[in-house]
Amino acid sequence: MAFTFHNITVGAGQPFFILGPCALESEAFAWKMARALKEITNRTGSPFVFKASFDKANRTSVSSFRGPGPKEGCRILSEISKELNVPVTTDIHTAEQAEIAGEYIDILQIPAFLCRQTDLLEAAAKTGRVINIKKGQFLAPWDTVNIADKMRSFGCETFLITERGTTFGYNNLVADMRSLYWIRKEGIPVIFDATHSVQRPGGNGGTTGGDGELAPVLARAAIATGVDALFMETHSNPAEAFSDGPNQIPLPDMEALLIKLQAIHNAAHA
Repeated sequence: MAFTFHNITVGAGQPFFILGPCALESEAFAWKMARALKEITNRTGSPFVFKASFDKANRTSVSSFRGPGPKEGCRILSEISKELNVPVTTDIHTAEQAEIAGEYIDILQIPAFLCRQTDLLEAAAKTGRVINIKKGQFLAPWDTVNIADKMRSFGCETFLITERGTTFGYNNLVADMRSLYWIRKEGIPVIFDATHSVQRPGGNGGTTGGDGELAPVLARAAIATGVDALFMETHSNPAEAFSDGPNQIPLPDMEALLIKLQAIHNAAHA
């Protein structure tokens, strides 16, 4: 299944990269990150989608940072998209948010915990946007066929499934690279989420922990296995991130990592 959006072609053999901070911490921070990533991806020749979340609705603690909300968040992302000429993505949690984001956002992301919510999938499909559905941590790879059937029944053919790790005991996830092969074998474009796959959900008590140093390791494995896109959250200073700091790749490391990933792709899929 191939399709094109914002000068990026899914299914053409060249993976694109979804990069950005976990949360829209502030408008100034979002612009700083987007500009830096635009420069890096221009230098490396990496097709790039900017990502940031306007609402972190599934935080471990009720007191954790959420974000600016859908209207303000979509305004910021839309302005970044227009000025920098890059597609943008963010996650949505309700049918109402789908309608708001559908006016501004190139790829609407369905969170893993909501991947089976039929009403949300239908609302997202109705926007006509590209939809990225994160595979639930509780699902087997072949279960994504049912999600794909739902999307097609709603008239949406421009969707991807993201592998982001599977629950492996308490406060731990495991990434099974076989799932990338199995999902693509079903004709479904697949994204690998390198940073959420190294999460330790609730592992720090009131917050989620993680093994961020392993994210580049899994990213290299996924690129070699074969994916349509790679999702990696990044931050200028992960230790000070408002959300998911332990999993985000330091921004200064991103350029060298992209160069390495491009080389692996070229070698593995020549």
